[in-house]
Formats: sequence, structure tokens, C-alpha cells
Amino acid sequence: MHELAFPLLVGLVILALAFDFLNGLHDAANSIATVVATRLLRPVQAVLFAAFFNFAAYFLSIIFPELHKVAETIGKGIIDKDLVTPAVVFGALVGAMFWNIVTWLKGIPSSSSHALVGGIVGAGVAHAGFEGIEWTGLNKTVIAIFLSPMLGMLLAMLVMLLSSWALRRATANFAEKTFRHLHLLSSAAYSISHGLNDAQKTMGIIAVLLYSTGYLQGEFHVPHWVAFSCYVAIALGTLSGGWKIIETMGGRITKLSHHQGFAASTGGSIMVFTASLLGIPVSTTHTITGSIIGAGVARRASAVRWGVASNVVAAWFITIPASATVAAIFYAITRLF
Repeated sequence: MHELAFPLLVGLVILALAFDFLNGLHDAANSIATVVATRLLRPVQAVLFAAFFNFAAYFLSIIFPELHKVAETIGKGIIDKDLVTPAVVFGALVGAMFWNIVTWLKGIPSSSSHALVGGIVGAGVAHAGFEGIEWTGLNKTVIAIFLSPMLGMLLAMLVMLLSSWALRRATANFAEKTFRHLHLLSSAAYSISHGLNDAQKTMGIIAVLLYSTGYLQGEFHVPHWVAFSCYVAIALGTLSGGWKIIETMGGRITKLSHHQGFAASTGGSIMVFTASLLGIPVSTTHTITGSIIGAGVARRASAVRWGVASNVVAAWFITIPASATVAAIFYAITRLF
């Protein structure tokens, strides 16, 4: 157990919630880019819509507690929980927040999730070396970096195919109205899945901080107040919006119809809900990007602006190393005091 003065503990919890807020701000585009790009909702309406359903994930987690496995992976599945110190938590959070701010200012839809994973790894290795890494949890997270966008793309293509077949005899007007309604429902589902998976990453960080300082008694778990606070923080962050990233995700990668928006949001939500059940801190940014590309490719490959998509992919590969490096530097700075 590592002793930490209560005011410093409160400060670290606030820092973690600030990361959660920034996550909502940075990832606001994930669930609403398609409804903005298709003009199904105006930007302000879309942000309110996404924030509401981000928080609605809290009630879903109460009904289905098994959906909280992601918090356990972050809290004890990346770095051995007994080796985590307050300095490691500080370094991890600052590393992740630094990278989130840089990519947000540049309008690059990189992953908040993998920025946090990179931060945990960087600060953890700086503290305890590579033997402190829980390779099983880290490996499944890294594998998900590559699988989530590919599976999201394939699922979106499949939804496009099946829904086209289902409405093959419908009039154009009827099909358009149907896909408008389905698009809104699928976007709500994706907002819930986003809140569910992403809020848990901060829950895991706060829980392991409480555990390492002796404020969490018994087995490792997420206290109820931590869960509630994290869902509130990510919803408030989403309310603040992320307009640059919304433009990239919704309009610059490919032009979307309501049919494609429905397919992208449905494929993405299936992927993220499945990841939450398996306890994998998947990137909602990567997943929806892959799904949008899949929906575009299903129409024709030339519909995707591959130059923009390649810039997005490049950001995926550098997120973990960049945030890990910054986290290790800030961990080292804490050792000077």
C-alpha cells in the first residue's frame, strides 16, 4: 500500500475525471458524426442526443453488471495492480491527456482509449520495468487496435447488404424514411456503447488508485460513486462537442446517406457492445472509422477519400508510443519531488 495524503488523492481523482471529460469532448464525434453529416440532426441537437445516451449507459450497467469488465482490465489487466502507485496514475493520465489535446487541436480522430493504455504502459514500465506488464490484458487490447476497425468495416458492409436485400422491393421514398428512423436508433445504440466502454476506462484508473492507496477495501472493484461520476463526466464532455473531429469523421472520409449512416452505427455498436462483454477496452474511434469506411466501400471503393482515411490510420499507430513516452517523462518528473 502506498500512503497518499487525502487532498492529493482528491486531486488525482479530479484529474482522472478531467480525462474522462476530455474523452467525451474528444470522442463526441464517434456517435454523432453520421447524423450530422447526413443532416439528420443539427450539430447542437446531435451533441445533446449523444450526451444523453452516453449517460444512459449508466443505467444499462446497473441492469447488466457483467458489462463492467472493461474497468477491471484497465485497473488490473494492463499493469500489475500491486505495482501501481499514485505517481504511475499521474503519469498515465497526463500522458493520455496530452495526446488527446494535441490530436483534438489538430482535428485527428485518434483513440482516447489507446492513449490511456499507452499512458499506463509508459508510466508502469518507467516505475517497475517490463515485468510489471500484464501481457494477457495488454495483448488483447493491442490486438483489438487492429481487429476493431476491420470488424467494424465488415459488419457495416454486412448490414448494408442485408438491409438492401430486405428493402429491395420498397419504394425509394419508403426506404429513405425507414433508414432515417433506423439511423437515429442505431446512433443512440452507438452512443450508449461509447459511454459504456469509454467511461469504464476512467473507472478502472480511479479504482486502482483507491486500491493502491488503501482507500478501497476488500477485493478489487469499482465503487458505485466512481461509476456514477465517470458517466456524468463523459456525458458533460460530450456536451462540449468536438466539431473538428465531427467534420473529419462524418463528411471528409466519405459522403454518407441515411442507409450508410445506419449501417456504420449498427456495425460499430455491435462491435463495441461485444468488446464490453469481453472486457476489452476497444477504441470507439477506430471502430466507427472502420464502420464508416465499410459503409462507403459497400457502395463503391471510390466513395472513400483514402487520403483522409490513411491520415486517420497513421494516428492509430503512433498513439500508444506517443502517450507512453509522455507518461514516462511525467512519471520521472514526479520522482524529482
